[in-house]
Amino acid sequence: MSLVLAVTNQKGGVGKTTTAVNLTASLAYHQQRVLLVDLDPQGNATTGCGVERSAVEQSIYEVLCQGQALSAVVHRCGEHPFDLAPANGDLTAAEVELMSVMSRETRLKRALQACRADYDFILIDCPPSLNLLTLNALVAADAVLIPVQCEYYALEGLSALLQTISEVKQSINPELRIEGMLRTMYDGRANLANEVSEQLREHFGEQLYRTIIPRNVRLAEAPSHGLPVLSYDQNSRGALAYLSLAGELVRRQAKVETA
Repeated sequence: MSLVLAVTNQKGGVGKTTTAVNLTASLAYHQQRVLLVDLDPQGNATTGCGVERSAVEQSIYEVLCQGQALSAVVHRCGEHPFDLAPANGDLTAAEVELMSVMSRETRLKRALQACRADYDFILIDCPPSLNLLTLNALVAADAVLIPVQCEYYALEGLSALLQTISEVKQSINPELRIEGMLRTMYDGRANLANEVSEQLREHFGEQLYRTIIPRNVRLAEAPSHGLPVLSYDQNSRGALAYLSLAGELVRRQAKVETA
């Protein structure tokens, strides 16, 4: 059974899109069938996978607002191939257009149902806000992956996100769970990073991934080349960290399926 995973944090600049793109590529490297859905109107995940937003004729907007099949908009990407449902500027209007639509919060879930069997993992890159697009992702998802920057205010805004997840679980998606919290932009030389990491361990325990994503120049450079870091510099610390995270996620999912 496939796992639909919403990668979300309403706080911007925490490595959300970086995680969505590079975890997707790393899962594909591990021989998993993966779909990445770019649900952020900025379309950074789309360009980070090497797809030019201005050249996209059909995107996730057509899926949500016009009922287009998801399979009709996907692009094949990557050295180790995965599928991408891209986003472009059209998605900015989606939230307004969906406001008058019945069952607007389930549009993405219904679109994914037709293709879930084709993938082992479906990752959704959410916008950095708790809006209708993010709600669609939480309703469609089985679980949530929350990137958290190891800096001051790391826990700021998490309570609102956790409350939203709880409300979605109670009202619309009873199976929704937190898959894990991911420490990003980690610099082990900084005392603050170590303190924040320990805070996260105390608060979230086993929900915290063992893998830690370091601050890494190659990881920061890769999006400007339209590549996941695995294709840009496979031996970099950033690439090795996301490969480790992918392995950890695959093992966790195997345990869930066995249970």
